[in-house]
Amino acid sequence: MNLHRLRDGKVVAILLVLALAVVVLLNQFAPTRSGFSAQIANSANSAGTAASNTCTGQVGFDASASKALFAYRFTEATGSVTAADFSGKAANGTYQGGMTASTPSPIACPRDPGTAWLLNGSSNFVSTPALQQNPTTFSEEVWFRTTVAGGLLIGFGGSQVAVSGQHDRQVYLNTSGQLVFGTYNNGTQVVTSPKAYNDGTWHHVVATMSAATGMALYVDGAVVASNAKYTVPEPGNGYWRIGYDTVSGWPGSGSNYYYTGSMRFAAVYGSVLTAAQVSSHYGAGR
Repeated sequence: MNLHRLRDGKVVAILLVLALAVVVLLNQFAPTRSGFSAQIANSANSAGTAASNTCTGQVGFDASASKALFAYRFTEATGSVTAADFSGKAANGTYQGGMTASTPSPIACPRDPGTAWLLNGSSNFVSTPALQQNPTTFSEEVWFRTTVAGGLLIGFGGSQVAVSGQHDRQVYLNTSGQLVFGTYNNGTQVVTSPKAYNDGTWHHVVATMSAATGMALYVDGAVVASNAKYTVPEPGNGYWRIGYDTVSGWPGSGSNYYYTGSMRFAAVYGSVLTAAQVSSHYGAGR
């Protein structure tokens, strides 16, 4: 037996064990390493409600894309004469019969500052300034709260302030408190909500019409009535009216055509709002 070679082998084995032990110890105390690096920065460090999550933001966002003709907040002070248009079209409306500001609680569009408009049911309405040339594609929008069954919310008439001889494209409450959207084409064309909405709570209504889509009535963000076969309103020029005009001859219209209650935010667009847009507008007002 070669004792010299055996002794050398044992020495090598011992050295290997010691080296392995050193490596283990170094790994225990060495800093952690990885094959990549990353950097996270938050320079703003802020949070809040997006501007588009307000009624002003949602309507304003869609005003140019959806061809808004006007958009009113109805947040002016009591006694104001002008309903300011914030659509960018400078189509200011005029308060007829006086403006009374109110602060109901709760209020529609609670993230928007300001008050609501209180209509007395006998003399209050808003007239728009410009004659419109036979709108056939449009959307009408308004927030309202009432306990009274009856009265025009928004519509289109041949007269700016007097009782209109020609009246069409109207959204009104019938004597049962249901919402009715009506146009005329050799006879009345109406779509009517199954439910009544004179329950003293805030509701959001949008009525749309075009040759491609027909008529649709949305309440609180969802379609409640529609008819794709009603595609043509009565030809004629006129003014948009909010809160009053005649609805004589329309189904369930009652005898008082003035709306009684509160309103906040009204707009008319020269296009059909999509279901997603309507839902977003409603969500912004909750």
